[in-house]
Amino acid sequence: MTGVNHLTLACRDLDRATAFYRDVLGATLRARWEAGAYLELGSLWLCLARGDVTPRADYTHVALSCAAPDFASIAARITAAAPLWQENRSEGASLYFLDPDGHRLELHAGDLASRLDHYRAHPEAGVTVI
Repeated sequence: MTGVNHLTLACRDLDRATAFYRDVLGATLRARWEAGAYLELGSLWLCLARGDVTPRADYTHVALSCAAPDFASIAARITAAAPLWQENRSEGASLYFLDPDGHRLELHAGDLASRLDHYRAHPEAGVTVI
């Protein structure tokens, strides 16, 4: 495998979901049809598909990346438009929010290398870095 090909999220209201991902998160709308849309969000190919939505109650979520200097402005835009579902308790700047259909999302300024560096510097966290 070479990575994630695309992510598909169900949505009850395609217009509302498309507007959220475009206007709040900055995605580019690339294609649209009656029951769906393709958006580009950085290197992510996101498909929105009209249908029934059953929000999850567990910790499952999608984390979206941003550059550290852009975090505050993007987080402010998201906070003004979306409810939060959790406070940040992890390394790095993160904002945990819901999309209009209740999908759990995270904005994170960091990557796997920075997370592993954090655990190397804080071995008391109980994580073994391989």
